[in-house]
Amino acid sequence: MIEQGKEVSIEYTVFLEDKTEVDTNVGKEPLTFKHGGKQILPALEEALTGLNAGDTKQVELSPEMAYGSINPEAIKEVDAELIPQDFRYAGAMLVLPNEEEGDILIQVKEIIGDKIKLDFNHPLAGKRLMFDVKILGVN
Repeated sequence: MIEQGKEVSIEYTVFLEDKTEVDTNVGKEPLTFKHGGKQILPALEEALTGLNAGDTKQVELSPEMAYGSINPEAIKEVDAELIPQDFRYAGAMLVLPNEEEGDILIQVKEIIGDKIKLDFNHPLAGKRLMFDVKILGVN
């Protein structure tokens, strides 16, 4: 049974509210984490507590329980010359290495003359997420 300190392996698929698939590991390596180790979204971890190997569960998370609401202050305007030429288009994703928190994804939102608007919000911020989860193992 999933409880604090157990190693848990899952297979999952994540969908947006409109049923668009965002991510999956079905048919790939399972996601393995230590329950209570804050390695996955806390609300998802909580929803899996008490389940056993072989169980399946659908979990719906509000934006606040997933990656948070969109923070308008996390959108910054910078000089275009600061961004590599290959990434100077709306929708481009930049990766900023961060040893403490893991890589930070930054999206180019808009090009305005010689300025670029960057969005430092998580790409799934402001989104309601639905998870289909199957528990593969609990040790």
